[in-house]
Amino acid sequence: MAKEEFVDQDVEQRHDECGADGGKTAEQAADANMADEAAAATDKVSDDAGQAAQQEPAAEAKEPSAEEQVEQWRDKYLRLQAEFDNYRKRTLREKMDLVASGGADVLKSMLSVLDDVHRAVAASEKSDDITSLREGERLVAQKFEETLRQKGVVEIVAVGEEFNPDFHEAVARFDAGKEKKGKVIDVVQRGYMLGDKVLRYVKVVVGE
Repeated sequence: MAKEEFVDQDVEQRHDECGADGGKTAEQAADANMADEAAAATDKVSDDAGQAAQQEPAAEAKEPSAEEQVEQWRDKYLRLQAEFDNYRKRTLREKMDLVASGGADVLKSMLSVLDDVHRAVAASEKSDDITSLREGERLVAQKFEETLRQKGVVEIVAVGEEFNPDFHEAVARFDAGKEKKGKVIDVVQRGYMLGDKVLRYVKVVVGE
């Protein structure tokens, strides 16, 4: 009976020792897992820092040097200069075309007047009616003046006006009394305005 109690005590002692060892082993495993996780986090931080360190030189390498910047600005300047030169040539060509087309339009409007002049000359060779011929000449002159007015050309009124060097050109002076002193008393050659500009000055005789 005493032998059986001794065996039971021995088994219980071994069981207690095994239970104690088992608990200690679980705690050690948990500590080991925590240590592994901490080591993995440290390695990740180290890897991230390494990658950032590798990316910084790459970013610095993309920054253009002073020579490259100078070359880029030089290329932009040359392109801008070429574009401006092309623009200047194009606008000059357009102005020349505008002047040419404007001149052609004026000349075309004069052709109808020239036709009337030719008809008047032919009529004067065939007819002795002076009155009809003079009337035809007057109509041709009126048509010519009307054509000029349509193009902005108007005659400068001079007779009886105060002499004005901005519009008049004095070719002679005559004593015409106090009332006409400094005024235009006769026109030697008519003058015309084109818009606001003098196309041809009036040649006048001025009273003294």
